[in-house]
Amino acid sequence: MGSFTDTPAEWRVKASATPFRGNKTSVRTDEVVMPDGTTVTRDYQVHPGSVAVLALDDQDRVLVLSQYRHPVRQRLWEIPAGLLDVPGENPLRAAQRELYEEAHVKAEDWRVLTDVYTTPGGCDEAVRIFLARGISDVEGERFEVEDEELDMELARVPLALLGRGILKGELHNNCLVVGVLSVMAAMAGDGLDALRPADAPWPARPFEA
Repeated sequence: MGSFTDTPAEWRVKASATPFRGNKTSVRTDEVVMPDGTTVTRDYQVHPGSVAVLALDDQDRVLVLSQYRHPVRQRLWEIPAGLLDVPGENPLRAAQRELYEEAHVKAEDWRVLTDVYTTPGGCDEAVRIFLARGISDVEGERFEVEDEELDMELARVPLALLGRGILKGELHNNCLVVGVLSVMAAMAGDGLDALRPADAPWPARPFEA
């Protein structure tokens, strides 16, 4: 079998408009020329990108948090994550910040676990999911949270238990699902130390060193 790799491509855009601008994201409408020469309209969300952290302790437990998500009307178990708020922001530093702010934890060893597009048919959001190991509590006062984060519940859950919950349809957060299954695949394959370094290039969201 040949190599299966996503490749860059870009069809011609005849016109573009932004009918909605929100606080962090916007909606763009493009008139795109198809290969047969016809023109179609495509609406999609423009997103700054995100990072997420699968923090794994020395007992193979994952640090997770439960948070209310209004669009789906559910409390979801998730891994720490956040937006890349600044253009060109270093994703590793953003991930370290999110782990501190949401879980009051730091990590000694960082690797890139995987890179994904969350909803490529309707949104350009790209997420880099990191693996963090050698985790420990941060000294001092906790970061002051607000809004949905006010009633977050933190837990450390065995990796295998999360894997079973995902396959049973009990856990639904995108980054949690991708992160847990990716770690399990890495463990069953070349091992966690074979993962990409934390500063590996990320073409979807180029960043400063």
